[in-house]
Amino acid sequence: MKITALKTHLVQLPFEKPIKTAIHNMRSVNGVAVQLLTDEGLQGESYLFTLNPNRLKPFHEMVLSFEDLIVGRDPFFVEELWTMIWSEINPSGHQGVTISALSTIDTACWDLIGKALNRPLHHIFGACRDKIWTYASGGLWLSTTIDDLQREADAFIQEGFRSMKIRVGNQEIPKDVERVRAVREAVGPEIQLMCDANQSFTAKQAIQLGRQLEEFDIFWFEEPVKAYDLAGHAEVRKRLDLNVASGETEYTRFGMKAYLDSKACDILMPDLQRIGGLSEMRKTAALASAYNIPISTHIFTEHSLPIAGSAPNCISVEHMPWFVNLFNENMELKDGYLTIPNRPGCGFTLNPEVLDKNRLS
Repeated sequence: MKITALKTHLVQLPFEKPIKTAIHNMRSVNGVAVQLLTDEGLQGESYLFTLNPNRLKPFHEMVLSFEDLIVGRDPFFVEELWTMIWSEINPSGHQGVTISALSTIDTACWDLIGKALNRPLHHIFGACRDKIWTYASGGLWLSTTIDDLQREADAFIQEGFRSMKIRVGNQEIPKDVERVRAVREAVGPEIQLMCDANQSFTAKQAIQLGRQLEEFDIFWFEEPVKAYDLAGHAEVRKRLDLNVASGETEYTRFGMKAYLDSKACDILMPDLQRIGGLSEMRKTAALASAYNIPISTHIFTEHSLPIAGSAPNCISVEHMPWFVNLFNENMELKDGYLTIPNRPGCGFTLNPEVLDKNRLS
């Protein structure tokens, strides 16, 4: 089997209303959907995204720049293709746009491999489970009022979630405490609750807030300080009786190793777009297991399920509903768990009508 063409689609998926975190003001998610066509009629699919459309074109151009490296190649040589692109981007750097484009190509190659073998990827990788714990992440934003926080939390429970994440990051710590208290009161003691600060605090501030959050039985405190402040992460982790979760903003296994060596977190959160695709995500899961650290995948819910189904130290996936309409298939949620599909490849296929309807000109 040979790759014969690289096809891309630029799309925009607007939110019903603007969304706010401590560091984001979001109106839409925008993506580059990628299809690798082959001489056997199969196509491998994946995507990358940006928040708002402003910087989508550089990502698109970077994906297109790899066309001459992959057309005519056998996707089963996915490690060779990964290494070739890694070498090619050396002058441009091994973080940011370059890795996002590499990640997208790599994931599409793996999708092709699974389809060629007519097997789901978690079986090819070596399956360890057929369902995975998930948490609702598409709500409880910093811009949400307390009344709406409680309504959203109840709605998540009705949908079948048993775990959810609230954003914190107000400059006035009592406001964050009030919001978390309101959600805990709304969901009761049985629902797992996490807090995401989106890098908004200094270590001292994060420790101050974290101590007050401990009474609400918070499962993890996510990105309490700047992503690059590994010493700050380690200090927060040392001083609190809360799990610190982080890593979504770091690139490749080399960046993750720095987190692990610095003892910066209790739970590592690789992001499929930043980590380097499914190839690098597998290596990161194995690396974390050597440090006895669990992983929980960040966003990219559908395409992260093959990792969740094959990495024993993966404890959960983030359920982000932003991209559900892109696919022909739906995720299956029951009693807090997502089913890992037995369909070939990644298990999800792009919907051409949705791509066309949401095309970004």
